[in-house]
Amino acid sequence: MAELRRELERYLRHVAIERGRSTHTVAAYRRDLTAFLATAERAGVTGPAGLTSELVQEHARSLRSGERPQAASSVARALSSIRGFTRFLLEEGVLESDPAAEVAAPKLPSRLPKALTIEQVQALLDATEGDEPARLRDRALLELLYATGARVSEAVALNVDDLLGEDGTVDVVRLFGKGGKQRIVPVGSYARAALDAYLVRGRPLLSARGRATPALFLGVRGARLSRQNAWLIIRAAGERAHLGVELSPHSMRHSFATHLLQGGADVRVVQELLGHASVATTQIYTRVTADALRDVYVTAHPRARAGSA
Repeated sequence: MAELRRELERYLRHVAIERGRSTHTVAAYRRDLTAFLATAERAGVTGPAGLTSELVQEHARSLRSGERPQAASSVARALSSIRGFTRFLLEEGVLESDPAAEVAAPKLPSRLPKALTIEQVQALLDATEGDEPARLRDRALLELLYATGARVSEAVALNVDDLLGEDGTVDVVRLFGKGGKQRIVPVGSYARAALDAYLVRGRPLLSARGRATPALFLGVRGARLSRQNAWLIIRAAGERAHLGVELSPHSMRHSFATHLLQGGADVRVVQELLGHASVATTQIYTRVTADALRDVYVTAHPRARAGSA
């Protein structure tokens, strides 16, 4: 078992350093794989050679039907972590075959992204109005999220120098996505105005409360705004706006993509703006817009409803 634990640590270093995974992702891998090794230890496995497809299947069953049964999505994530680990051991010559390759993950229900309407986005943005430094920051943050489709984690990781343009005008923003992949996204006029107001009248006052930092979005103590606090800002704005819908940290990102496609944007352009590695990931938003069009058609067309003459 000591050998397996050494291989686990080697794999985690690999995904952190060579594949550039975030500390959050590496921590999730560690949790999943530590649980898997615990199952292996209970089964009497002492080294990598004892990792079999039957063991992987037994671990998946224990997750689904143990003392604290896990959701299908959690089981699927755990199996994904195990596949990454066993594939690494195969590529490194530690294993002769991949024991997890043929183990099927549980089927997950299709979840369509929940986008806000344009009117709901406007109400959410209006709920951040104010001249206080924190309100100027909140407006700039939400405008930027909607204007660029950035993930919340990407937005809070921004530095002031990532706002690019000429003559002091913010034209584009440089975002760093998963694996540190960089992309350049245009910034619209409303987001530009909100950023200018924050940079001139809000950020200097917040910055004076802490140590100097290049971070764009600052908390009340002058340090970089955390992802958790950014989510609290979104949720608080939603409560003030009385939207009547459940928000998620990705609500603005989903709305950005959906509204672009509804406006006629090419799916591959949206793919680039979102930083998706595959266009298949982006195409889920085309399903959302198709469903919306179908609803309008059924409601509005005189011969679309059952019983029409």
